[in-house]
Amino acid sequence: MLNLILGGQANLWTEQVFTFRQVEYMTWPRGMAIAESVWSPKELKSWKGFYPRVEKHFARLDEAEIKYGPGVYDPIFRATQNDNKQMVVELSTEIPDLDIYYSFDNSFPDRFYPKYTEPIIVPKDAVRLRVITYRGKHVIGRMNTMPITELQRRIDRRQRDE
Repeated sequence: MLNLILGGQANLWTEQVFTFRQVEYMTWPRGMAIAESVWSPKELKSWKGFYPRVEKHFARLDEAEIKYGPGVYDPIFRATQNDNKQMVVELSTEIPDLDIYYSFDNSFPDRFYPKYTEPIIVPKDAVRLRVITYRGKHVIGRMNTMPITELQRRIDRRQRDE
């Protein structure tokens, strides 16, 4: 097969990016992903090989005081409804071996809060679900606050699409 692609390009349109710190945040680790995509042979590309290399760069970026997007550590939310019409939330991460802690009481879910181990039935009076990821005893992800109304919207949209 003839390969006619000579390179790649990654644009960052700055009309809505007002500070250099925000430019850094929007650039890293996306720039690393573009480099991996363009420069690595297809047979060597894998998420399992890529993310440990990126994590090593995070320490370098921290040392250089460069702001980067840690979204890779954020939990992924999946909401469904069980047979009893209760909302059920499943959480997962792109990075293996992270622990997810959660709360429904609007507090910071540190590692002494419930640890996610199985799908959660959302309490009827809950307004928001707060989650954060840890590696061992150390916070590694950002605090994520998910409104229950947003989870319900996702369920409704999925049911419409089915």
